[in-house]
Amino acid sequence: MGIDTGGTYTDAVLVNYENGKILSSAKSLTTHQDLSAGIHSAITSVMTIRHQAISPQKICLVGLSTTLATNAITEGHGVPVCLLLIGYDRDLIHQYRFQHALGTRNVVYLQGGHDQQGIARQPLDEDAIRSTVLKWRKKISAFGVSGYFGAFNPEHELRVKKHIEDLTDLPVTCGHELSTRLDAIRRATTVALNAKLIPIIQDLIFNVRATLKAMSIPAPLMVVKGDGSLVQENWAVKRPIETVLSGPAASALGALKLTGKKNTWAV
Repeated sequence: MGIDTGGTYTDAVLVNYENGKILSSAKSLTTHQDLSAGIHSAITSVMTIRHQAISPQKICLVGLSTTLATNAITEGHGVPVCLLLIGYDRDLIHQYRFQHALGTRNVVYLQGGHDQQGIARQPLDEDAIRSTVLKWRKKISAFGVSGYFGAFNPEHELRVKKHIEDLTDLPVTCGHELSTRLDAIRRATTVALNAKLIPIIQDLIFNVRATLKAMSIPAPLMVVKGDGSLVQENWAVKRPIETVLSGPAASALGALKLTGKKNTWAV
């Protein structure tokens, strides 16, 4: 079973795994205020072929693609987050106006960070971390943490994450979990965007999983990444930034499969 939840429609399709033949398809409006309604409608409709119900046990895999992450970024949506930057030079960032590229206005600069050898430049200010978390935890829906040269040594990122998890139940994204590249600003921006997307993709996956359970479909749920590969649902919830371009990637792969041609237009 393939499911695609977009900004306007939620589509579902059943495909014979052995020969690739499309058995049925369905389309419902995406119900943004309650995603479960549109998802349930699409799945219920696709489980009937020529007025005959398909046994849930016959579904061996469910693949989910979506444009919700893409839409949220391009439209400037997403939940409020707080970005904690460890060892970043605030004056330098503002001098070059990089603060406008960080993905959120809620930015806190913390003492710490590492050098090119992964050696700590300054000790972490544990008291400042705790007070910052306590100040922001009621105002936001997620935290992002990026340490200077955290790709070489994630120790400070992990310690800050531990404080956040001890003091809140909010999701936390760390830079080293998403990228090993050294572009500090880009890593920080990626962290902020990922944190903003977690509740959106988490809600989508929760509703798909709940609908599958209610319909007694035991198949594993996999999510399409932006490169067209499949990942487990729990992985996608932690790294929703990877689902940007998920929908277009699934469309391109679908066109490749249906046409059998490498050079084709998919609309």
